[in-house]
Amino acid sequence: LLALVAMEPPASFTADALHNEKVKLLRAVRPVPAAEVGKYAARGQYRGFREEPGVSPESRTETFAAIKLHIDNWRWHDVLFYLRSGKRVKKKYSEVMIQFKSPPHIMFPVPEGSRPTPDMLAICLQPDEGIHLRFEARVPDTFAGMRSVDMEFHYEESFGASAIPQAYERLLLDAFAGDRSLFIRNDGVEMGWELMDPIIEGFQSPQGPPLETYEPDTWGTAGADRLIGRDGREWLQGCGKKEDESGIVR
Repeated sequence: LLALVAMEPPASFTADALHNEKVKLLRAVRPVPAAEVGKYAARGQYRGFREEPGVSPESRTETFAAIKLHIDNWRWHDVLFYLRSGKRVKKKYSEVMIQFKSPPHIMFPVPEGSRPTPDMLAICLQPDEGIHLRFEARVPDTFAGMRSVDMEFHYEESFGASAIPQAYERLLLDAFAGDRSLFIRNDGVEMGWELMDPIIEGFQSPQGPPLETYEPDTWGTAGADRLIGRDGREWLQGCGKKEDESGIVR
């Protein structure tokens, strides 16, 4: 997903052109030294995992991980990428959240000491494919009122539940048609492991980030929140947003 989101547009929508751009992007990802994994990653295991059938009571296997990455190329200089994934979390969904930079000059008057909320784009991957766009709009008949508003599109709502192939149907259809676009090429796999091997080594080191325990049906570890919080940011939700106990939609 990182490569697909951050790669340059291919010259044509062919499998090789797509794979070439993905590999080019992965080569630009700044490697994380094993000795510094604690600065860039967090990991965890949900409470009760060691009681699962077939799991060792002493298991150190991660069921959750979060990581911060830099891409050293012209386009993404100084842009941080955060990834997280886990099992037994609050809700099962996959999405890409893009937060846009605020414009250098705000045309509309805003209260002193404040700035408009950054615009955000959520690309919903599973289970309900679609796009959410959140942006600032001026409240009618006000001098300085700005408010975040949402625009949403979902394939199921527009085309019906049968419009999107389920599970591996798309991959099987592409395999039968000889289309390799959604598959991974060898050099992409190797480049991915070159980036991951030092992180895994750091996880296994006694000096690496601790294996934190998190409760099932939560959003993961406190370490993941600290990881992104050190940069003055927080995890965002678009497609998977859900009212918490206070009734606030995050």
